[in-house]
Amino acid sequence: MSDLIVPPGPGVPDGLVIAAAELTERFARSSGPGGQGVNTTDSKVQLSFDIAATPALTESQRRRALRALDHRLVDGVLTIESSTERSQFRNRADARARLASVLRAALAPPPPKRRPTRPTRGSVERRLNAKRQRAQTKAARRRPIGE
Repeated sequence: MSDLIVPPGPGVPDGLVIAAAELTERFARSSGPGGQGVNTTDSKVQLSFDIAATPALTESQRRRALRALDHRLVDGVLTIESSTERSQFRNRADARARLASVLRAALAPPPPKRRPTRPTRGSVERRLNAKRQRAQTKAARRRPIGE
């Protein structure tokens, strides 16, 4: 197994390299595609990465990742499962790619705060005109008052 490379992005300007020794792979029988072979081969991959103890992340990156992935972690360990492919090799590659994308998204800084703005005069007028038009349409369906 080789090192996992997380490409550069927001929060990870130089990218990230996670040593292969920090990743734990477990294999199990998959319930996914594979026909009769699904009962005999361990094609499902569970890839685990201990975010809380890794030296690959800086302290601020670790805090951000732990906060962003809090709902997915068990004792600081992130586990990705892949059983979409028939072969173990392709499931391993898929799990590694998904782990890299999850980490990259978790390390991205939060988006800037939205500045509240008022609706434009034109948008207010269009909304009110649409309401008037809808009211006229519904009023035309009513029974006339004189009858």
